[in-house]
Amino acid sequence: MSDRKPLMPKATAVWLVDNTSLSFEQVAEFCGLHVLEVKGIADGDVAAGIKGMDPISTGQLTRDEIKRAEGDPRHSLRLAEPKVAMPQQKAKPGPRYTPVSRRHDRPNAVLWLIKNHPELKDSQIMRLVGTTKPTIAQIRDRSHWNSPNLVPQDPVTLGLCSQIDLDAEVKKGAKRVDKAQGGDDGDTLLPTAETTGVAMPGAPQPDIELIPASSLVEAPREETAAEEEARVLARLKEMSGGDTSRDEDEGR
Repeated sequence: MSDRKPLMPKATAVWLVDNTSLSFEQVAEFCGLHVLEVKGIADGDVAAGIKGMDPISTGQLTRDEIKRAEGDPRHSLRLAEPKVAMPQQKAKPGPRYTPVSRRHDRPNAVLWLIKNHPELKDSQIMRLVGTTKPTIAQIRDRSHWNSPNLVPQDPVTLGLCSQIDLDAEVKKGAKRVDKAQGGDDGDTLLPTAETTGVAMPGAPQPDIELIPASSLVEAPREETAAEEEARVLARLKEMSGGDTSRDEDEGR
């Protein structure tokens, strides 16, 4: 038997009983009802005030499928394939349900979490205990109406949450606090400029200490031809004892 059932199964069963010659077993199997319940519908003892719903007009059954089932009592009715594919929606986890007998213990559990696990955020405490943010704020600043009588109590012992859920939330809170305090700095990579000594284009340049111009050594100036000739003559004059006038006259 298929897990898919028609919309408004009792109203559909009423219509099938009134408008077809299907057996009670076929109608019961298709609508997900008990055979005696379908028999009670036929007798008027069950669903007396329910108006039948035509499964053909709603696209849940075809006439050929009904005729086939009427001709073969062993044939099981099958829902028609929907013409439009509807995406399945994931059920979102709702707020944690707290039994009525335990609800008066929630403030004590909140106080215990605040004192023993300050790394938890209000949203995490709300998930664990099933309380509200204003209540947590009142317990934090001691403005809760029952603050003088509150006693810290472990929410796991009180049965408000499981130890696995508490450990998971504490781990998340500790990781967030460690990250906020820079605990992951040791795992980060150093800048390329520090490891290779080459600055990347567009990267901020390091500060360069300026050297005064007075401390710089001037580069040697290239001497001219006249200066070179004068230097050579002066050197020759020193070597010859200063008698260079006759050579100069002969050179003229």
